[in-house]
Amino acid sequence: MSQRPSRVGEQIREDLAELIAREVHDPGIGFITITQVRVTPDLQQARAYYTTLGDVKARRETQRALERAVPFLRRQLGRRLRLRRIPELQFFFDESIERQDRIEQILQELKAERESHAPEAEEDGAVESSPTKDNDR
Repeated sequence: MSQRPSRVGEQIREDLAELIAREVHDPGIGFITITQVRVTPDLQQARAYYTTLGDVKARRETQRALERAVPFLRRQLGRRLRLRRIPELQFFFDESIERQDRIEQILQELKAERESHAPEAEEDGAVESSPTKDNDR
């Protein structure tokens, strides 16, 4: 299996990040990070995943601004990449970061809950003991 789509995707990710930061002057695009670009094996389509700061409304505005910028971005990528045909660009909000943050938050809450209940168990006289096998006696 060829690694070319992943190499092309990584190059597109780097170039998109730079182009959006320095050359796209749309006020609808807030502070965004291009997290990943997946390119189809035939190099015809590229799905760019991004994260952004802000609420759902800001996210929608960023999505619209990115869609408006697609023709400009494809032209600029065409000048930078050595490909016969520049892939069609599609932008998608990367929800994996939010999911990771939510999982981390849940784990922190569980840890805090366990720590708050631990002193109560010691005060009640409960002592944790390790299970013993019958042949250990």
